Amino acid sequence: MFAGRIFARLVAPAFVSQFRTFSSSAARQTKVAVLGAGGGIGQPLSLLLKMDPFVSSLSLYDIRGAPGVAADVSHIDVTGAVRGYTADHLDEALDGAEVIVIPAGVPRKPGMTRDDLFNTNASIVRDLASAIARVSPQAHILVISNPVNSTVPIVAATLEKAGVFDPRRVFGVTSLDVSRAARFLSEITAKDPKESVVTVVGGHSGVTIVPLLSQSPSAKDISGEAYEKIIHRIQFGGDEVVKAKDGAGSATLSMAYAGARFTHAVLRGLRGHKNVITPSFVKSPLFADQGVDFFSSKVELGPNGVEKIHPVGDLSAEEEKLLAACLPDLKKNIEKGKAFVAQA
Repeated sequence: MFAGRIFARLVAPAFVSQFRTFSSSAARQTKVAVLGAGGGIGQPLSLLLKMDPFVSSLSLYDIRGAPGVAADVSHIDVTGAVRGYTADHLDEALDGAEVIVIPAGVPRKPGMTRDDLFNTNASIVRDLASAIARVSPQAHILVISNPVNSTVPIVAATLEKAGVFDPRRVFGVTSLDVSRAARFLSEITAKDPKESVVTVVGGHSGVTIVPLLSQSPSAKDISGEAYEKIIHRIQFGGDEVVKAKDGAGSATLSMAYAGARFTHAVLRGLRGHKNVITPSFVKSPLFADQGVDFFSSKVELGPNGVEKIHPVGDLSAEEEKLLAACLPDLKKNIEKGKAFVAQA
């Protein structure tokens, strides 16, 4: 119970009013696997997931370091088994996993865009998706590995090749964009970030990130230069962290927080909780007629994953321009991911 209260305060503030803790006998048992658990995102993400009372078993995998991370977080005084697996034990790590979170890959460095990461991370994500297709094809797959605009289509195409793709169960984790938008807006409005929630749609890099400030009551008075500055900061907030870390890393801690928060939302949906709605980059019909068949918008989560995809809603003139700039780049990113799998 104590761990549940702590998790609710630290990880899921937007869901506190709906958060419930259960005794081990009443909770639905869920095994969660983290692929890339030894990395800068994977380690804090594993810690946060260990504190989530909805996670009954935590399976940590990486080419190196995962057993150490597992031993470390297993000493935390909350229930739930933790096991670590090295490179030659991927199938064991995946066996029985109902939710699989993928932060694996190399981080961004100064001057790098998310697209610069493609050649390395694309192969990693494809190979992990192939293993998932073989071992846990019914799992819900949460992709953090950048560039998300391309890695999610890579996962989808890999699963499709294997004949096991379910578009309801593959997610790109874009929660950090939502977290940044709320935080940056709160710095302007001097309100609590929970009162400054901003829906963010589109993709998960640069101009493909489209914050819908017009739909947030807290942002109604922001215009002109102030508007342009906050939009740019939300779209390129990751650059702040890369620069501040002076080449030593990227946004790992905040991404781990966002990943844990989204995982918790998926787990709530699996338990049949109602009105679990949050943005995610998924297979979507919203702009498919323009060749953009993956798009981040509010999705309603349930026992089968994505139960409903919400439209973007009414947009301001400025947001129409942002969306128009988003779609061509997003289309290229998606096609790049699909082509990578097709050529393999």
